[in-house]
Amino acid sequence: MKEYTVVFQPGDAAVEVSAASTIMEAMDKAGIDFDFPCGGRGKCGKCRVRVLSGAGGPTAAEREILGPRELSAGTRLACAAKVHGHMSVELPQRLEHNVLMASGERNCRIEPHLKKIFVNVEKPSLSAQRSDWRRLKDSLAQYGYGTAHLDIPVALLRRLPETMRRADHCLTVVMHGSEAAGIEEHDTTAAMLGMALDIGTTTIVGYLLDLYSGKELCAVSMLNPQTRFGADVISRINFANREDGGLDKLHKAVLEAVNKLIGEAAGKAGVGREQVYGVSIAANTCMHHLFLGVNPRNIAVSPYVSAVSEPLVTGARDLNIDINPSGKIFMLPNIAGFVGADTSAVLLATELNKSQDIKLVIDIGTNGEIALGSRERMAACSAAAGPAFEGAQISGGMRGAAGAIDHVRFEAGLAYSVIGGGRPLGICGSALLDAVAGLLELGIINKRGKLLPRDQLTNAAAELKDRLVEQEGQSAFLLAGADKTGHGRPVMITQSDIRELQLAKGAIAAGIRVLMETLGIGPGDIREVLLAGAFGNYLNPRSACVIGLIPPELENKIKMIGNAAGTGAKLALLSSSEYRKAAQIAEFVEFVELGSYPGFNGIFARNTYF
Repeated sequence: MKEYTVVFQPGDAAVEVSAASTIMEAMDKAGIDFDFPCGGRGKCGKCRVRVLSGAGGPTAAEREILGPRELSAGTRLACAAKVHGHMSVELPQRLEHNVLMASGERNCRIEPHLKKIFVNVEKPSLSAQRSDWRRLKDSLAQYGYGTAHLDIPVALLRRLPETMRRADHCLTVVMHGSEAAGIEEHDTTAAMLGMALDIGTTTIVGYLLDLYSGKELCAVSMLNPQTRFGADVISRINFANREDGGLDKLHKAVLEAVNKLIGEAAGKAGVGREQVYGVSIAANTCMHHLFLGVNPRNIAVSPYVSAVSEPLVTGARDLNIDINPSGKIFMLPNIAGFVGADTSAVLLATELNKSQDIKLVIDIGTNGEIALGSRERMAACSAAAGPAFEGAQISGGMRGAAGAIDHVRFEAGLAYSVIGGGRPLGICGSALLDAVAGLLELGIINKRGKLLPRDQLTNAAAELKDRLVEQEGQSAFLLAGADKTGHGRPVMITQSDIRELQLAKGAIAAGIRVLMETLGIGPGDIREVLLAGAFGNYLNPRSACVIGLIPPELENKIKMIGNAAGTGAKLALLSSSEYRKAAQIAEFVEFVELGSYPGFNGIFARNTYF
């Protein structure tokens, strides 16, 4: 098949692709990270690029989503537009995303998983012909290690004789339990660092820590590069199983991202990545499996079983993680199904298992995890909220990045704020909540979520009636006209957008209701509501309660706790006791499968109402 060159601007990145390949496939081959919220199915229209030369005719999907003005200007959908000749493509300006890195602190006793021990090994002689490994074990015995139970990997044993003699028998041994995980020449005990990672569906956050003092040296973050394969876990599971080599692509994408973040963190701290000996991973079940290269297929089909839920320790080399060769990867435990290791980390950080009071913990996102209880009893569930809170499947939706409207106020008319200032490019989830809550209070939306016609508005909403417009045959509320935006297209909330929000908020609200029923309690029994994760920390609690995402009685009990999954990952890395505690918490939690809960469909339907 004939091949053509596709050049991406800015940067002149060029790649050869076969005729009839999509621009998205060319991007993938060129290693360009790009956001495809719908997984490249031509549904969302969020992958707009500008073809400078070599454009063929638009596809049916492009004609449906793009207007004549955009098409004439060369705007195309990367997932749909095909390569039929040499092509030059202009990519939109890369947006800086708002990534939540702030995490709460909780004291813990430092108990490193790995220990560095400097030893002077006795030199061999004709009168003492013990093996190198035996003499090394005897040296370690001085530090409390029983020689009969020490192990050494064969790969390390191969290096031992030469390393020992090159160092004149002065070695630092990296111990993991009873295993000699590494040997280093001379005394290297001064430095031992670790990286705690929270791998989310949308973003990845890492914290570089001193494993001796517990001090955080720096924090780094990036958009999860797997977003180019789909915005949510279901689309990625589908990609892993339907696309040729899909699982391997997803696996490699997250490994490359982790290695990039470790390198970035080491650079910021002025240290070498070889000084990193441990990495802890908190991730939802799907991201956990993809990081390990394990197919998450069975999580998505009844009875929704993961391949592994227990804590897992593996060598960094086994996963091609570029840290010290003796380094270890510490995977936090999953709980069940879609309630993953990130929830275990959040519960570890909040110490819900020690609380005398009943608390509600919510991590609102594409896959909303909810836990409720105290030290007496704890239950958790996963609510399939979908990507509406992340801006996907919303007509003008976008992630929390520069140009996104992030909050809306109805004070003497309408006002909004934009991340980074300037003209808006779209609306993110927190602003969608604000806008719908305001429209609901003004009577522009009824409790069923319908945008009312102008002649049914109250006097309080009369001044906003001109913002009620029609968009592609459906009612919509105009937030910013085409003359006010940065791309020349209006930003509005359509009737379909409101329906998407109702489904998302209904899933979370129904999950909360089911957990309360499971524990036999009501909203009045809950002492505190802890909101974890990026979306939970950027939303307006009042808006969340007005639309019924969170029971209104709990509005004054809401507390934002930052990236609690990141905090849990840090605790699990710094302390082997905390790591074991995470496993105990995961075992203690009662998992509630919403799909099989009696009457769940009715509970969900009622909770879609405002």
